Amino acid sequence: MRRAGRVLIGTAVAALLGGCALPGGTASPARTTAGAAAPTDASGTSSGAAADGGADATDDPQDPARYADHVVRFGREAGVNPQLIMAILYVESYKPHDPQFERSWQKMDPDAAFGVANMHRAAFDDTKRGRPFAHRSWEELPDDPALAVQAQAWYLHDLRRRLPARPLVTTRTTGRLTVDELLALGFNAGPGNMLAFARGVKPGPSATDYLNKLRHDWNVAAEVLPKPAPSS
Repeated sequence: MRRAGRVLIGTAVAALLGGCALPGGTASPARTTAGAAAPTDASGTSSGAAADGGADATDDPQDPARYADHVVRFGREAGVNPQLIMAILYVESYKPHDPQFERSWQKMDPDAAFGVANMHRAAFDDTKRGRPFAHRSWEELPDDPALAVQAQAWYLHDLRRRLPARPLVTTRTTGRLTVDELLALGFNAGPGNMLAFARGVKPGPSATDYLNKLRHDWNVAAEVLPKPAPSS
């Protein structure tokens, strides 16, 4: 869900953040400020200092690998491929996911996206209806990566329900799109464009750029996810 390019984002970072640490610094979008009440994750448990995906997650606040446990958990909950969720998080990591940055950017662009998955307000509000996080608000996304991943997973679930039972897709070697690739394009470009691509309409330059990034990050996403336990 991309509204601004990498160049525009990059030139605005310093002015918006002021003294806030950028990726590679000490500040993390997964942690609350000192003295603030820790937000709760989508299941009502504290998600402040424990909002990272697992004890072995990377220390880089921009690396989605830190949310691997959330990706697996909510992928299973929503019936969505965790590798797809993680690959999208990598594509969406072009923007600093720092709460201060996101809220400052939103003051400049009221239609800006929030959270590690860059989700817009309307998409979040539509997705949360009847879901375990129905009581949560879009404004919480910058502080709660678990909530952001859960909303992302269920939005992908809803996109899959809109696809035909047998969309016009095969493997990428034929030049056509897999179901997961269609869902990623729907996440980025909206369900209407996704359905057009499923009918065989050729993606335009922006969608093609997103698709190329997804394919680039696909194997990386698989590598950072927890490996299933061997069967006995």
